Amino acid sequence: MYDSFYGWYLKCQSDTQTLAVIPAVHSAGGKRTCSVQVITDHDAWTVTFSADSFRRTRRNLFIGENRFGEKGIRLAIRTPQLTIRGRLDFGQLSPLKYDIMGPFALVPFMECRHSVWSMRHSVTGNVRINGQKYSFQNAWGYWEGDRGRSFPEEYLWTQCCFNDGALMLSVADIPVAGFHFTGIIGVILWRGKEYRIATYLGARAVQIQNKTVRVIQGDLELEVRLPEASGRPLKAPEKGNMVRTIHESASCRAFYQFRKKGRTLFAFESDRASFEFEYFS
Repeated sequence: MYDSFYGWYLKCQSDTQTLAVIPAVHSAGGKRTCSVQVITDHDAWTVTFSADSFRRTRRNLFIGENRFGEKGIRLAIRTPQLTIRGRLDFGQLSPLKYDIMGPFALVPFMECRHSVWSMRHSVTGNVRINGQKYSFQNAWGYWEGDRGRSFPEEYLWTQCCFNDGALMLSVADIPVAGFHFTGIIGVILWRGKEYRIATYLGARAVQIQNKTVRVIQGDLELEVRLPEASGRPLKAPEKGNMVRTIHESASCRAFYQFRKKGRTLFAFESDRASFEFEYFS
């Protein structure tokens, strides 16, 4: 058994509430465990389960009584710190045209590989967390995944659903075979059209500083800005072991601008954005 992790990130968001869950299985030092992390607008919890609680099919993960997959989420957790129960149903998924990793999906020994299962889908249902009701009607969802050994040492990740579209962007320092490069993967779903921004398509980051990233690829330009630093502590993998602490804002203010051939397709500020900024400079 080698050090590794495999996990999904499922986010559900209404106009007033956010719920993200991260089911994962991880192996380190010959020991295998699994976990469910729960993130809301104001709190975050991590619940650890034994390895035999985990089961996976192609489109579903099961951890104890909890189920995650293409049809939705079923939650049933009871610990001294967290009591959560509920059901959220997903509508039709919006998968990508092809693997977000592109040709990098074939590169061996990468420390982390990313997947996007659905850029945008409807969410309906209710979940009660420590007595508080989270109600999702006419809400939106997003679903992605990661697998490998460790998260990148430095990276930025953001995701947002908005009127007529959705987007995700990840910019990271990637080590491969003794050298490093800035890897970019991103997708903008806008009025029914998919725009792919990625290193393997010629994308480059021209700015990564002050909680701002600006990426250019041919005649496309995406700028993302986090006006205020915030975030809840989450556990992230390091050589398969969930010992690293990162900070994610599941719902925060962020600014997005997308341009094509110098023309602005959209520019807006949202208080429903998700953001992780783990750059140290």
